[in-house]
Amino acid sequence: MRVDGRLVDELRLVNITKDFIKYPEGSVLFEIGNTKVICNASIDDAVPPFLLNENKGWLTAEYSMLPRSTHTRSQRESIKGSLSGRTQEISRLIGRALRASLNLNKMPGKTIIVDCDVIQADGGTRVASITGGYIAVSLAIKKLLENNLIAEDPRLDYVAAISVGIIEKDVTLDLNYEEDYKANVDLNLVVATGSGKIIEIQGTAEREPFDNICLQNMINFGLRGIKSLVELQKRIV
Repeated sequence: MRVDGRLVDELRLVNITKDFIKYPEGSVLFEIGNTKVICNASIDDAVPPFLLNENKGWLTAEYSMLPRSTHTRSQRESIKGSLSGRTQEISRLIGRALRASLNLNKMPGKTIIVDCDVIQADGGTRVASITGGYIAVSLAIKKLLENNLIAEDPRLDYVAAISVGIIEKDVTLDLNYEEDYKANVDLNLVVATGSGKIIEIQGTAEREPFDNICLQNMINFGLRGIKSLVELQKRIV
């Protein structure tokens, strides 16, 4: 039993609010435990220069955290004058994960821009951004189809993500901030599709190395958690 009463293989409570922001083509407030992320997907009728004359579309993502989304206030990166390495890395991760869910050849001339803004952080903000971001993208694509702006649905599969760690000797699913801080191993995320295929894994031994058996156990925990998240995505989109 954990500090919040969950079992080691139990997700935090998930709540998804569709159409949270009025103006984007796709918008959700994704909440998992005390982590809350607004995910907006906007459609742009243009593609990056490197895709000109390629007859395909693109997806890109931007991630940020409100100054007081954590226990102490952090300075806005716009005031600092540059994005942190963490912000850039997570933005690219979200983009890679969500592009893997699409056939970009089926949305020629369109770019989907996904904005993930963390309004409250309690661990797992990047995985929440991917899971909520997929829902926002799906809602935006449905509008493109309804308005006959694309001929075919470009979605290939669902995509979700979750964190896993080892606390003391126990493999533990969906870490909150306190658990993430004290974890011996932090598998920051497992990004996988609805069909159970893995897109990306990021794992770090924080205190002591881990073996292949531990890695496989963490992946299995993560895939089970992702299966539950995909079922929730299906209810929305």
